[in-house]
Parts: sequence; C-alpha cells; structure tokens
Amino acid sequence: MADLRTDTYQLGSLTVRRLGYGAMQLTGPGVLGPPKDRRAAISVVREAVELGVNHIDTSDIYGPHVANEIIREALHPYRDGLVIATKVGAVRGKAGSWDPAFRAADIERAVHDNLRNLGLDLLDVVNFRGMFSAHGPAAGPIEEPLTTLAELQRRGLIRHIGLSNVTPSQVAEGRKLVEIVCVQNHYNLAHRADDELIDHLAAARIAYVPFFPLGGFTPLQSRALSAVASRLGAPPLQVALAWLLRRSPNILLIPGTSSSTHLRQNLASASLALSAEDVEALNL
Repeated sequence: MADLRTDTYQLGSLTVRRLGYGAMQLTGPGVLGPPKDRRAAISVVREAVELGVNHIDTSDIYGPHVANEIIREALHPYRDGLVIATKVGAVRGKAGSWDPAFRAADIERAVHDNLRNLGLDLLDVVNFRGMFSAHGPAAGPIEEPLTTLAELQRRGLIRHIGLSNVTPSQVAEGRKLVEIVCVQNHYNLAHRADDELIDHLAAARIAYVPFFPLGGFTPLQSRALSAVASRLGAPPLQVALAWLLRRSPNILLIPGTSSSTHLRQNLASASLALSAEDVEALNL
C-alpha cells in the first residue's frame, strides 16, 4: 500500500492526506440508529487512523449523533494532526427524512451538537449543506447560515468553513461572504457536472470533496470500469477512487465503510497506477 503521507493537500490551514474516511456507514440502516456491531465500527475507525488517514468526514445528523459518538469513543483524545470535518444544515425527520435546518438557531444548535458529541472545543471544518432540493444542488439563500457560521468562527468554535451540495453560483456567493476552504458535492466517473467547478477551485487552491464515488453509471461506463478493473486485477470501486485521485490534485476522497476489508481496499487505491489508456477508457 502506498504511503498516504506522501499525497497531501491543504484544507485551509490544515494539511490532510488526500485519502480520508467518511463516517456515514458507522450507523444503522438508512443512516439511522446504532450499527449492528458497535465494536466493529469502533475498530474500523481506529484502523483507518492507524493506516494513515488524518481526515475524517462526519456529521451529527448521522444516526443522529451515532457516528460522532463512535468517533469519540474510538479516537478521543484525538492525536495531533487529525482533522475532523462535519456538516450542518439538515435534521432527521421522524420517518428518517433529511429536512432543511438552516436558520441561524438551527446552525448554532447543530454546531454545539457536533462539539458535544465529538468531545471538542473547536471544530476543524464545518460545511454548510444546501438542502434546497431532494435531487441535488439547487438555488436557494445561503447568506444566513454562512454569516452564522462566520460568527461562530469569530467566537472560536470553528476553524474553517466549507460548502456541501451547492451550485457554482452558491460557491461564488459564499466566497464573497466568508473564506471557503472546500466544496463537497456529488461527483464521480459517471456524474461529472462539476468538471468546470473542480478546475476553478483548483486554481483558487480550494479543496473539492466528492461523495458517492460510484452510482449513476450507464451500461457503457460500467463496462469500461469493469474492463479496466479486470485488467488491473482490482475491485471496480478501487479503480473509481484511483481515477478521482488522478482527476485533480485538489480532490480529497472520503470513502466510507464499516468493513476492515473494504477500508484496506479503499486505501489501496492510492497505490493503483492508471495508464493513459486506462484513463482514456474511463473518460468515455
């Protein structure tokens, strides 16, 4: 496995390895309630850090509270250099829905929930997640949540601010309101609506954090991915992650898993070499 310490990027003032870990799968089905095996969940978080991960992506809405509580039990007191990023802007409904919650009081409450359940006095990165459509980024007002986050930043509760599930126009608006250190959107081999945005952010030295590294593939793209994976003797997800790492140096990956085996497969994508022919086939 490649040494993760050799491939890093700046997340604001923080240096993180480009292969991180996403905590969503530490919860029960539907991202609700506790996992089936809490000990295994704690173990996989610890193993991720032991293997070199120093960027964990989470949110107090996962569970809710469950993912953060597991991270705290697994890793607190946190080692120097470990960066924990979270997100606010939503709450879970009684039936498990993801509902908007981006008034000032909602944002402040969510920040304090994350601080308490992670056992922190300061959050490294807080992303505001846009919840203006159930189908992805959509136009909507972001000034109130961002100015609230900026005030909490001035009060010493937040180090850096990012955006999640947002449009390019919202990114431009957000950058006028506060310093934005990252954008977290849906992007993968098959879903490339943010190609121009990624390049724009790279020029500004702003990190881009894609979620859903697989999903939405056409049959042609699935065949190409399977063919490259077969040729390399690697799982398709590993190839998809390797392609993302190669796509742009400002891309930070946060694949999530509750399995030690899958964790090691995900991290091994750092050492998977894609040829020019592989990339050409995958780019179709």
